[in-house]
Amino acid sequence: MSATEHSATEQSTADGGTVDAGTASGEAVSGEAATSAPRRDAPRRDAPREGEGMAAPYDVVIVGGGPAGLSAALVLGRARRRVAVVDAGAPRNAPAARLRGFLSRDGMSPGALLETGRAEAAGYGVETIRARVEHIAPGFLVGLADGSVLRARRVLMATGLHDELPDIPGVRERWGKDVLHCPYCHGYEVRDRPLGVLGSHPGAVGQALLLRRWSDDVVFFPHTLEPTGGERERLAARGVRIAGGRVARLVADGDRLRGVELAGGRVEPRSAVFVVPRMTPQDGPLTALGCARDADGWVVVDASGRTSVPGVWAVGNVADRRAQVITAAGMGSAAAIAVDHDLLDEEIGRAVAAHREPERLQRL
Repeated sequence: MSATEHSATEQSTADGGTVDAGTASGEAVSGEAATSAPRRDAPRRDAPREGEGMAAPYDVVIVGGGPAGLSAALVLGRARRRVAVVDAGAPRNAPAARLRGFLSRDGMSPGALLETGRAEAAGYGVETIRARVEHIAPGFLVGLADGSVLRARRVLMATGLHDELPDIPGVRERWGKDVLHCPYCHGYEVRDRPLGVLGSHPGAVGQALLLRRWSDDVVFFPHTLEPTGGERERLAARGVRIAGGRVARLVADGDRLRGVELAGGRVEPRSAVFVVPRMTPQDGPLTALGCARDADGWVVVDASGRTSVPGVWAVGNVADRRAQVITAAGMGSAAAIAVDHDLLDEEIGRAVAAHREPERLQRL
């Protein structure tokens, strides 16, 4: 199997204050694929421009059409909710040929998974809008890049995270091919081959230790991360060799990685290289809405994905950097049920108030 067959990581994207409400992370993995003019994949009522009369609100607007967002949309559609998924169409795992570790979907292409998910959700009346979200105003007015505005009773954010890669020549070019990230997502496809780990992140030593499960030939390249004495001992005990010196570049022969070139010019032959990217949640709208964050800067959510702001949920990699595709899909399903119950509680409250009103008037 090819080293290009990888990615069990959930996908979604945003870019600064502007949300690429899609299935992917931007800079490190894929180019900008959003369009300014929305493309409706299912029939929908035209969204008004700001300042115009507002159309009837959606029960839920889901920002991000990756596995988490589409899973939530499917459950809510089956609950007969009016749902719109706003998606920019720029998958984080766009370079991947196959996704892995998803029961019953192992080996499926990420694009096929999303296409299937959109079709299933559309079968229950879910509307997909191919567009970019610019902002979410109080009252859940979701502003799109073309100036149209969607009204929502609840908002579910599934915009994922952004992978920041080390600035080493060849890393970005080989990313998703033979420069890889998660051993559980990619390790089996490069098993028993010469592997390398770039020391560009504090988690790199742990990654090198873990990769010995898949190969007896693992080399750790400290680059700018000098291992401690204890880390060197653990690496040696696991049979991981350390190649000292800064990494100059990755060397490719045609469309295949050949090795890692060090500053002195020596090339260590490697078939695949693992790197731990710096992950940043694409959560600009959540910040603008005032959602609470933890000490590491990630939005705080409960088990259902509910944030500190009433009516706002966050699922997938925007809330959990470790969520894989199957995990993110489960998060979306759990959030959808919680959102539906939240809407139901509101509707019951209004029904009870309306039921009591005639009695109140009679007493006047």
